[in-house]
Amino acid sequence: MSSSPHASPHAETLHRQLTDFMQEHVYPAEVEVAAWQNNPQTRWQPCPRIEALKALAKEAGLWNLFLPDPVHGAGLSNRDYAPMAELMGRVLWASEVFNCNAPDTGNMEVLAHFGNDSQKAEWLAPLLRGEIRSAFAMTEPDVASSDATNIALGITADGDDYVLNGRKWWITGAGDPRCAILIVMGVTDPEADKHARHSMVLVPMATPGVRVVRALEAFGFDDAPSGHMELEFRNVRVPKSSLIGSQGSGFALAQARLGPGRIHHCMRLIGLAQRALELMIERAKSRVAFGKPLGAQGMAQEMIALSHCEIAQARLLTLNAAAMLDAGGNKAAKNEIGMIKIVAPRMALQVIDRAIQLFGAEGLQHPFLPHAWAGARCLRLADGPDEVHIAALARGLLK
Repeated sequence: MSSSPHASPHAETLHRQLTDFMQEHVYPAEVEVAAWQNNPQTRWQPCPRIEALKALAKEAGLWNLFLPDPVHGAGLSNRDYAPMAELMGRVLWASEVFNCNAPDTGNMEVLAHFGNDSQKAEWLAPLLRGEIRSAFAMTEPDVASSDATNIALGITADGDDYVLNGRKWWITGAGDPRCAILIVMGVTDPEADKHARHSMVLVPMATPGVRVVRALEAFGFDDAPSGHMELEFRNVRVPKSSLIGSQGSGFALAQARLGPGRIHHCMRLIGLAQRALELMIERAKSRVAFGKPLGAQGMAQEMIALSHCEIAQARLLTLNAAAMLDAGGNKAAKNEIGMIKIVAPRMALQVIDRAIQLFGAEGLQHPFLPHAWAGARCLRLADGPDEVHIAALARGLLK
């Protein structure tokens, strides 16, 4: 897609540059990156081709585009950045090339908005430079984490330190050898109101007592080298200066972190779906069945037309949510953000599934479609399952 006419001139320029960069550098690298990531001997190490592309992107000024802060980022609004997130979403690893990949983006925003000067110097600065990676440790195996007030990992004060005990899982990025820092959410005030019990603390991955239990797979994919890890925290000791914001503010920080991140996720999903549609169209033109191209079959035509409509609907809904977020913040855009979190993953899943069906048996072995489908399916759970957003949206409307 082209950037909207409502975008700022600066955003229009960056969008054109990003489009050209994707065409010239990212798409041609897909085969080489796939070979690296599929090789058991290399797949858990950073890919040299991606690292080289990051240097080119930084040199081109296509770096930290997600960050509204014009000092450290591109100074773009959520509305301006959204079409760029869509472009990056067309390739599963492309966001990292521009230092715009989750969960680092959300962690950088938390540190930028709520971190103190020392935390910014130690952790935000190298993240902004792309020198290290990070992870966000919130979800737990033993509680229903869709209700964030259930989060139970203990963060106990002990003199000048906090001591952490508990387990986390589906911690994206924690398998990357460059992952240097975790933002961990846990209970500091068990007797407080349920929305004031939790805090966030910074825990270096190298801290004694932090253990990677295992890498988790989703539909057979482990997303190396970032991975989705199960972590154990056993008597993990960090200084109280590791606290982000104030004690008891963890729930509020989590909500602040998730607003822009959901825009990013949804736009990347739209990029995935758009690319799946383009692959579907190419296949329909070139594949012959029963004496004519698939594109001449009514069922294939319906798949293509409906997919185009559904992508356009989700895109407009997400751009509207981004504009609402810019105008009034998370609270004002709550319903709009909830809607896109419900609509975009379901839309992407349906479009990608149609593409797999149109490719037939080849769709099951396609280098893009199965991984794209798995990613979209995971996002019906990540950042809150559909059911939570549906219930919250209904409550908002009923009020």
